[in-house]
Amino acid sequence: MRKAEISRKTSETDISIGIELDGKGVANISTGVGFFDHMLTAFTKHGNFDLTVKATGDLIVDDHHLIEDTGIVLGQVLAEALGNKAGIARFGEARIPMDEALATVALDLGGRSYLVIDADFKAPKVGEFSTQMVDHFFEAVAQNAKINMHAHVYGDNDHHKIEALFKAFAYALRRAVVVEGDEIKSTKGVL
Repeated sequence: MRKAEISRKTSETDISIGIELDGKGVANISTGVGFFDHMLTAFTKHGNFDLTVKATGDLIVDDHHLIEDTGIVLGQVLAEALGNKAGIARFGEARIPMDEALATVALDLGGRSYLVIDADFKAPKVGEFSTQMVDHFFEAVAQNAKINMHAHVYGDNDHHKIEALFKAFAYALRRAVVVEGDEIKSTKGVL
């Protein structure tokens, strides 16, 4: 079974995340930021992962530390669950529509982190979730899981755009973690 659990506690946040890559889409999410819970639940369901997130933090300041640190730990737990990545498809992509919005995500689990994201939002927040944290969350995940990810979204409704991005990330990641054999897909022999 490809699963992992990691906890990280700082003076600003206390985050515990567990993931099973070969799950059934079961989510147990609690961050204190309703829209963020909704996005992580959508990621779980559409990626068909089992995900537990227990996160508390200094929300009295704002949502920045909590969302960033959740991205850090999610990236770390993904990296641990993947192990040496033997047999995985490595690459994944998805195009997900949500009404007028369309998100595209392409990623490589090749061991080098890089994020290119093209996402503009009209409002500063969706619920209590700061829209500027979308880029920052995905940057934290990509850096800590060593994912090369390109993401693009367009549309009019910020809720739709963000949700389409999280779902596209889920589908692309699901495709990249599929086990296709036992060899490491790299001419270098390691990922």
